[in-house]
Amino acid sequence: MAVVAFVPVRGGSKSIPLKNIRSFCGKPLIYWNLKALQEAPGVDRVVVSTDSKAIEQVVQGFGLSKVELFQRSPESATDTASTESAMLDYINRAGDKLQSDDLFMLVQATSPLTREQDFSDAIGLFEQGAFDSLLTCVRYKRFFWNADGSSKNYDYHKRPRRQDFEGELMENGAFYISRVQAIVDSGNRLSGKVGLYVMPEYTAIEIDEEDDWLIAENLMRKHQSPETHNYSQVKVFLTDVDGVLTDAGMYYSEGGDELKKFNTRDGMGLQLIKARGIKTGIITSEDTQMVERRFNKLKLDYLYQGKKHGGKLAAALDICQKEGVDISQVAYIGDDVNCLELLSTAGFPACPADADQKIRSIPGIRVLSKKGGEGVVREYIEAIMNE
Repeated sequence: MAVVAFVPVRGGSKSIPLKNIRSFCGKPLIYWNLKALQEAPGVDRVVVSTDSKAIEQVVQGFGLSKVELFQRSPESATDTASTESAMLDYINRAGDKLQSDDLFMLVQATSPLTREQDFSDAIGLFEQGAFDSLLTCVRYKRFFWNADGSSKNYDYHKRPRRQDFEGELMENGAFYISRVQAIVDSGNRLSGKVGLYVMPEYTAIEIDEEDDWLIAENLMRKHQSPETHNYSQVKVFLTDVDGVLTDAGMYYSEGGDELKKFNTRDGMGLQLIKARGIKTGIITSEDTQMVERRFNKLKLDYLYQGKKHGGKLAAALDICQKEGVDISQVAYIGDDVNCLELLSTAGFPACPADADQKIRSIPGIRVLSKKGGEGVVREYIEAIMNE
């Protein structure tokens, strides 16, 4: 009998684009569960089921020995597809990698506060044999009311103190355990006699919206002291052009030639960080000879032009693959919505002071004091080199 952890992660999240690989406390969101599963001695294999090449590349970059990738079918990756359909998609196609009596643990990447201890203890509880399936929950000490004005879970005439109140057990969605055959027979993550594994109350948060993200990051830092932004981890430094290396202005000569104004201090900064052994590069939506000439003059390592929206993230992941590093080791500075996906995924995102509001609102981003074209790249490089 093996214990197989199954982590379904779609690339098509609507509320937070590519949220499963967006930087959370300095690492891609999915990293935290995968790291805990890797360290849990009772877990034999970890299957990441995804329809996204970008997610595949990020997960491969972690180098975790228990983790394997599974290409999720299009039918189980639609906006309306259930998690059960993704589970059954894998079970039906796993072949001899999966046995009917194996423990199958569904793990939700949107619950990053789950610890290795939680996985290990819950597996131990399930293996005692008292339950057919198991889910995680928290004891939620809140007073609930019915729509008709009657109290649901306490007597308001004798209002208890919170510390004396047992509260309600609320499903937190962190993970579920069953056996493969039970899932096949029931078509559900839960069946038969259901057991409960109670986790700390702060793990009630599930990340679905931007506000959830901010709350969860604060809870992670408070309760679990995660790896923080240690700039010694930066292996690649990348930058946008317009609005970062330039002031975003468009200058034209009498002859109609387009001109850009670069800041020489940024150029020196790129030389200084390159001398530290950190790879450097430019990723931009534009495709001009001016940028190519600037790139060649500075003798940077990588130039990707004509990359719009998701193309910027794909370019950064391509660099990561070539350098054998993870996206969490990439510092990137951008200023507008076409940088959103890359800034949301890179381990060390930053933006100029005059960046678009959506960019400045990205959780964990470093908003610098200078504007684009004023030496903002040099400012960020000095911060990385001096901290």
